[in-house]
Amino acid sequence: MLPIAVDLEGGDNAPDVVIEGARRARSELSVPIILVGKAETIKKLSDFEVLEASEVIAMDEDPASSVRSKRDSSLVRCAELVRDKQASAMVSAGNTGAAMASALLKMGRIRGVARPAIATTIPVPGSTPTVLLDSGANSECLPSWLVQFGEMGSIFAREAFDIADPKVGIMSIGEEKSKGNTLVKEAHQLLDKVKGISFIGNVEGRDVMSDRVDVVVTDGFTGNVVLKTLEGGVRAVAKAVIGALQSGEDGEEVFQMAVPKLLNLWSDLDPDSYGGAMLLGVNGVCVISHGSSSANAIFHAIRTTSVLVQHDLVNKLTAGIAAAIADLA
Repeated sequence: MLPIAVDLEGGDNAPDVVIEGARRARSELSVPIILVGKAETIKKLSDFEVLEASEVIAMDEDPASSVRSKRDSSLVRCAELVRDKQASAMVSAGNTGAAMASALLKMGRIRGVARPAIATTIPVPGSTPTVLLDSGANSECLPSWLVQFGEMGSIFAREAFDIADPKVGIMSIGEEKSKGNTLVKEAHQLLDKVKGISFIGNVEGRDVMSDRVDVVVTDGFTGNVVLKTLEGGVRAVAKAVIGALQSGEDGEEVFQMAVPKLLNLWSDLDPDSYGGAMLLGVNGVCVISHGSSSANAIFHAIRTTSVLVQHDLVNKLTAGIAAAIADLA
C-alpha cells in the first residue's frame, strides 16, 4: 500500500493534533504515512516520511483562487502526491472548499461523474451509520446527479461500513412518491430505473438518524442544512440532559452515577469516530476532516482512508457509475 498523504497544516489545532493522530495510526494500524507541511514543522519529524510545502491555505481563504495561487500549499501537494501515484489517498482537516478544489483539480473526476459530492457519516446509536450526500459541495443539482450520488453513496456504505445491501432514499417532505419539488420527483423516477442500488423511495429528515435508510441523497444546500441542524440538535439535547441531571440538591450525585452510561452513548454519537467526510467522485480517495478535529478524529480519518484504499473504492465507484449510466441510457 502506498502511503497516505496527511496535511500537517490543516485545521484549527494543526500541526500538533495531526502529528498525534498520525503517530497513533502508524502504531496501531501499521499504515504508511507521508506528512506534508512547512519546513519548521517537518524538521522535527525524522521518524516520518515527509514532504515540504512552503505555503498554507487558511480556513477563511477563497477555495478556488487560493488553490490556483498557492501551488506549493500543503493541501495542493497532498493532492499531487495522489495524482502522481506517490500516495494512495489524502487526509486534511483544512479549508473544506480548498480540499475539494485541490482534489478535483489535481486528481480529476472519475469517468462519467458529473459532480463530486461530500458524503458525511451520520452516527445512528445501536445501528450502522447513515451516509448523507451531498452535504455541501453542490447547492444546486440536476436529477441525474442525485442518481450518481445514490450509486456512489451505496458503494461507499458497503465498503466503509460493511452494509451488504445499503438502502438508498431521497430526501423529501413526505414519504409518498408524489411529495417533493421538481428535482426530487424527477430524481425519484430515475433512481427507480437503476438496478445496482436498493432504492426505497422518499425519506424525511427524521429518518436520517434511524435504521430505515443507509444512504440519503439530496442537493448540497439541503444536505448541509440537515447536517448542521442535526449537529446543533444533538448538542442542545446533550446540554439539556446534563443540566437536568445536575439540577436539584442531589444533582451532582445523580450526574456522577449517570456519567458512565452517558459516555457510552456519546461514543456512539461522536463524529470523531468516523474522522471526516469522503469526497466521492474524484479519481482518488480524499477524506476531509472537520476544522476542529481532535487527534482522535485524525486517527479515525486515516483508519477510514486506509480501509477505502484497501477495498479499491475508486475502481468500484468507476464501475458503479458506468453501470448507472447504462441503466438510464
